[in-house]
Amino acid sequence: QVQLVESGGDLVQAGGSLRLSCAASGNIFIINSMGWYRQAPGKQRELVASTINNVSTNYADSVKGRFTISRDNAKNTVSLQMNSLKPEDTAVYYCNALVVTHASPYIGHYWGQGTQVTVSS
Repeated sequence: QVQLVESGGDLVQAGGSLRLSCAASGNIFIINSMGWYRQAPGKQRELVASTINNVSTNYADSVKGRFTISRDNAKNTVSLQMNSLKPEDTAVYYCNALVVTHASPYIGHYWGQGTQVTVSS
């Protein structure tokens, strides 16, 4: 019903910056919230940042002050500006959206396929 496509992952040096983008499409009525998760090898998937309206935001402690999440409600997109990147940020980053649809199941979480971010020392 809903598709999320991420882009922007790359190999960068420590201290560098990347901007990840995610576009949602499909049977969308309303997107309640959007967020970014990441999963490093051997680690659990963790929340990086989420937002309802760009004012209400939530960040993992490890990225506070370095990452910024923002939504464009009109375009059904969300981005993650990542500055001062560290090797510890290396992971596959996944976009997530809580979506209200026009048909069953009417509300649910949807995931993108992920984009690789690698930060070298």
